[in-house]
Amino acid sequence: MKETIISLLETALDNLKQQGVLPADAAPTIKVDPTRDKAHGDYATNLALMLAKPAGRKPRELAEELLAALPDSDAVQQVEIAGPGFINFFAATDAAAQVVRQVLDSGDTFGRSLKGKGQKVQVEFVSANPTGPLHVGHGRGAAIGDSICRLLEATGFDVTREFYYNDAGAQISNLALSVQARVKGIEPDSAAWPADGYRGDYIAEVAKDYLAGETVHADDRHVTAKADPDDLEAIREFAVAWLRREQDLDLKAFGVEFDVYFLESSLYDQGKVEEAVERLIANGHTYEQDGALWLRTTDFGDDKDRVMRKSDGNYTYFLPDVAYHLNKWQRGFTTVINEQGADHHSTVTRVRAGLQALEAGIPVGWPDYVLHQMVMVTRSGVEVKLSKRAGSYVTVRDLIDEVGRDATRFFLAARRADSQLTFDIDLARSQSNDNPVYYVQYAHARVCSMLRRAEAESLHFDHDLAMVSLARLDAEQEKAVMNRLARFPEVVSHAALSREPQQVAQYLLDLAAEFHSCYNAVKVMVEDDELRNARLALGLATRQVLRNGLDLMGVSAPEEM
Repeated sequence: MKETIISLLETALDNLKQQGVLPADAAPTIKVDPTRDKAHGDYATNLALMLAKPAGRKPRELAEELLAALPDSDAVQQVEIAGPGFINFFAATDAAAQVVRQVLDSGDTFGRSLKGKGQKVQVEFVSANPTGPLHVGHGRGAAIGDSICRLLEATGFDVTREFYYNDAGAQISNLALSVQARVKGIEPDSAAWPADGYRGDYIAEVAKDYLAGETVHADDRHVTAKADPDDLEAIREFAVAWLRREQDLDLKAFGVEFDVYFLESSLYDQGKVEEAVERLIANGHTYEQDGALWLRTTDFGDDKDRVMRKSDGNYTYFLPDVAYHLNKWQRGFTTVINEQGADHHSTVTRVRAGLQALEAGIPVGWPDYVLHQMVMVTRSGVEVKLSKRAGSYVTVRDLIDEVGRDATRFFLAARRADSQLTFDIDLARSQSNDNPVYYVQYAHARVCSMLRRAEAESLHFDHDLAMVSLARLDAEQEKAVMNRLARFPEVVSHAALSREPQQVAQYLLDLAAEFHSCYNAVKVMVEDDELRNARLALGLATRQVLRNGLDLMGVSAPEEM
C-alpha cells in the first residue's frame, strides 16, 4: 500500500511539473508513513510542506493541487488534507486485505528481500576471553549479534559470523596460574593465591579434570591433560580448551553458531602483528619515546597518541586488534560489524586510526560498531550479582536455566543496544501480558488454537473461498491488523540496515496487540462461510508474520502455551 501511494504521488508530481506548478528539477524524497491515529487515515505524507517553498505556494494550497493531480486508484478509498498541509490516505478495504493473500503466498519468505545483493558482511560478536563461562553481557552481545546476522541474511547479504578468541596475553597467564594453584591444592582465600587469579568454582573443575588426565573436545581442538602440576604451559593449553568447550556449550544452549573462530594467538604465530608494526613504521606514523614505540593516532582523529609496544617489549592490546582487522579487510570483507560491550568504546577510535595509518586503502570509519550497554539482573526487585560457579557475575547459562532460551534471547535483544537493560527474572518467567515474549508467543499460539477449534467443529479452512472474500475484512480492528502486516517487510529492511533488532521486537509487540484486540472484538467462528474463512485467513497471515519475526530474533513460535 505504501509503495502504491508513493507511485501515485510521483505521478502527481510529474503532472504538476508539466503544469509549471513545480520546478522541473524538483526531486524530493517522498515520505509516506503510517498514521498514529486511524481517524486521520492509514498513511500520511508531508510532501506539500516540503515543496511549498520551491513551488512558491502555501503548503495547504499546494496540498490541494497535489490532491487534484493524483490519478485515480482502486487502492485508495479517500484522500484528505489535514492541518497545515498533510495529506492523509485511507486505504480501500479490498486493497488493504490483499496483504493477507501476499503473506499466505509468500509464507516463510514474507519480509525477506534481495536488497543486499549478495554483498559479503562479516559480523563479529561475543568474542569472550576463554577465561570463564559467558556472562550476561556476553549473552546480550550474542542475542543482538545473532539477530543482526539473521536480519542481514533476510535482506540478501552474504553473512559470516565470527568469534575472536583472545587466547593470548596476561588474562590467559592469570588463568593458567589460577588452575595451577588449584591443582596444587591452593584455595582462593590463601595468601599464596595468584594476585590476579580467577576465583570461580569452575577453576576447581578445570583443575580436577586436568589432574584426572581428561581429554577435552572443543570446537577446533582436542587436548588431553598431562596431569603434571608443574607444567604451566600444559595447564594453560588444557584450561583454554576446557573453557572454550564450556563457551561452545553455552552458545549452543543459546542457539548461536559461528562460521569462523579466529585465534588471537594465530596473529603472533603467523607474524601478522609484527608485519603490522613494520608497515606502520615504514609509513612514518610511529616514534620512540621513553623506550616505548608510539603510534601517531592523533593524525587520524584520536585525542592522544597511543603506545603500540611497551618499554618491556610487549605489545599493547590495541595493536593485535589492528592486525586482526587488517586481516578482515584482506579476506574481502568491505563491510564489517563489531558487536561489543560499551567498554570497548575507547578502542573504536584507536583501531580505526591504526587502520588508516596502515595506508591499506581501508575507508575512513571502517569497521562499523554496535556497542551494547550493561545488563542488571534482578529477582524480586533485588539485583542478582553473583553466580556461585562463575564467582563474580551472572552467567548466560544461569538465565537460560531460570527462564529458558526464548525469554533470555528476546529480553536481551528487545531494547536498543545503547540503553542499559534490567533483566527481571520474575517478569521473564511470568505467563502474563506484561511479559513481552509471552505476549507475542501467545498471539501465535492463539491462532493455532483458533484453527484447531475450526477443525474440531468440521469448519475446515477453505483457502480459495477466503481469497475471494477478503473484502469482507472491513472491521476497524481487522484493518489495523492488515496495515500492521503490510509494514513487516519495511521493518525488516530498516532494522537490518540500522543494525537494530529491537525494531523487530517492537513490531512483534505491536502486531500481537493489534491481533489480540481484533480477536477480542471480532468473532471468528461465525456461520457465514465467506466471513469465517476470510477471518481465518487473517489469523493465518498473522501467525505467519509472527513466526517470521520471532525467527529473526532466534525465538520459537509455539503452537500451544
